[in-house]
Amino acid sequence: MKICLDVHYENDTARTAGISFQNWNDKLPTKEFTHISTGIKPYESGKFYKRELPCLISLLQNLPVQPDLIIIDGHVWLDEKNLRLGGHLYKKLNQSIPVVGVAKNQFNPCSKVKKVFRGRSKTPLYVSSIGYPLKDAINGILKMDGRFRIPTLLKKVDQLSKGIIEADV
Repeated sequence: MKICLDVHYENDTARTAGISFQNWNDKLPTKEFTHISTGIKPYESGKFYKRELPCLISLLQNLPVQPDLIIIDGHVWLDEKNLRLGGHLYKKLNQSIPVVGVAKNQFNPCSKVKKVFRGRSKTPLYVSSIGYPLKDAINGILKMDGRFRIPTLLKKVDQLSKGIIEADV
């Protein structure tokens, strides 16, 4: 099972969403999950992972089955040596579950982060991974359902985290 994760904040409350699926090209999730966290620490410049990581861990701890792969909305690497959210998540999970990061913006040019163009979009996604071959992560993101830049399931987990839609599976 693969799972896409995203977090949305309002003041000191966070809504973490997860959508599980089996195959990269699945059009529909197998299950949807949400978790509300309160008492969230304020954003700390350069240390965003400290705010988001506990939310992701809380949702993952409440899953009935642990995923084989996690896809996050964000980066795994800041540069060649420094981890971002996805890398910190991988370490926190004792390097037991590979993490793929899909970000909408680039921070620093880095060989561990590749531009991926989906559909007819002229704007790339920035894909990185840890514990999983980057080439396979890129191929997986390219295979994901959806004709546009953002794959359908990644858009849905974003909407679920924002409360725009409710879990229905």
